[in-house]
Amino acid sequence: MFAITNSMGLFGMNAFPVTVEAEVSRGHQQFDISGLPDAGIKESRDRVRSAVSSVHIPFPKGRVLMNLAPADVKKSGSSFDIAIFAALMQAMGVLPDRLPESIFVGELGLNGMVHGIHGVLTMTMLAKKNGIRSVFVPAENAAEAAVIDGVDVYGISNVGELLDHLLGHQTLPKAECPAPVPIVSADNILDLSDVRGQKKARAGLEIAAAGGHNILLVGAPGSGKSMLANRLPTILPEMSREEILETTNIYSVAGQLPKDHPLITQRPFRSPHHTVSAAGLVGGGSIPAPGEISLAHNGVLFLDELPEFDRSTLEILRQPLENREVTISRAAGTAVYPCSIMLVAAMNPCPCGYYGSPKNKCICSPKQVAAYMGKISGPLLDRFDLHVDVDPVAYEALASKEKGESSAQIRERIAAARERQKKRFQGTSIYCNAMIPDHLLSEYCEIDEAAAFLLKAVHERYGMSARTYSRIQKVALSCADLHGHDHIERSDIAQATQFRGFESKYLH
Repeated sequence: MFAITNSMGLFGMNAFPVTVEAEVSRGHQQFDISGLPDAGIKESRDRVRSAVSSVHIPFPKGRVLMNLAPADVKKSGSSFDIAIFAALMQAMGVLPDRLPESIFVGELGLNGMVHGIHGVLTMTMLAKKNGIRSVFVPAENAAEAAVIDGVDVYGISNVGELLDHLLGHQTLPKAECPAPVPIVSADNILDLSDVRGQKKARAGLEIAAAGGHNILLVGAPGSGKSMLANRLPTILPEMSREEILETTNIYSVAGQLPKDHPLITQRPFRSPHHTVSAAGLVGGGSIPAPGEISLAHNGVLFLDELPEFDRSTLEILRQPLENREVTISRAAGTAVYPCSIMLVAAMNPCPCGYYGSPKNKCICSPKQVAAYMGKISGPLLDRFDLHVDVDPVAYEALASKEKGESSAQIRERIAAARERQKKRFQGTSIYCNAMIPDHLLSEYCEIDEAAAFLLKAVHERYGMSARTYSRIQKVALSCADLHGHDHIERSDIAQATQFRGFESKYLH
């Protein structure tokens, strides 16, 4: 007999429909799978055979042939096990010949249990787009798939449940996405009010958060650089529904979605160690997986001790920071991952850390200082919109019991600034000032005469690159949004210039 069942494949963040064709015929007992399967799919023959035995159904004694169409697209992973099992049951006459408008994804255990897989959210999105009504997924992925409205999701724990449901013996309940619950994380504990002193650095973080800008913190050890960076997520605005789905989708594909929280509702904060590889940072592998820069999508990527990272690894970041997406090409195909992030980096000015310090003596030679700073290329430094010198905190500030503004207070101003940007960019794919493309700069960055005169003077004095010129305007626009200005004023240009690092005692 011949039967057809629908499933889904996954490559990167792209799901694609797969038709599983089954034929059971007379002949020598044999179980073959065609359609460019990888080793994991070929091994499903043993898993399916054992799962059939677990429900006490005799395996066919003749020839069993499975084809995964389209046959010219390479398939990988174990997500086709359930569809192969269902197609076999149809071909054997156990299930109806056709199971219309349904897809089956999941991995089988030898005892008939169904194990979770990666990328279920991506597959469910495509299923809805293609008009599929019912999606059968592993029980542990059911809440994740149920995030998508308009599709009936059924969580399967074992193949016995699947057969009972399809035969009408015992209907499975439709999965529902649980309501988001408060997550106890660093965001709920850390607060910018914990930071003593550092008025300029706090102001720089606020501007960066208001416009989604990249920021570099440079200063001596113990001055509070990491402390400031770790508290940046506490002042960022709430994620929109679209951002939540985008971020959750990446974590689903990466297999890092928390089982008890099917939605990523808090902005990611990723802080990889400086020993991270290039593939770990931007993604890679024979089947490209997302890296740290994509896992930080719609959130923050924090690189502490920036010069300690491998230089070639850092240089790979340059293009993704501009394009806000990572393209990874392999023999099996090309995967594109989004990476719209705020890049925050912290570094010491020299190997000992005390170059330029007013109180601690630097023991490094000028050559050592130059070599240390030379680990960061000029083009990469140019991609940081704000450069902030973080000096050691004075004793009076450390000993003071008076706290600074809380994250909640700062977050209100940032939310108001982002609301202005939302109205400004309505109808476009832009949602923050840092995303403004250069060809639209004149349209969105409206500058008054005094501000334009100051910008010209700054350009002539410091010899700005074209990238620096455009980024100062974007930062100035964020300053204007924080101050409630309708257009960029002279004070906004002055503040943006101050945070560009032209007068930094560490970088120049």
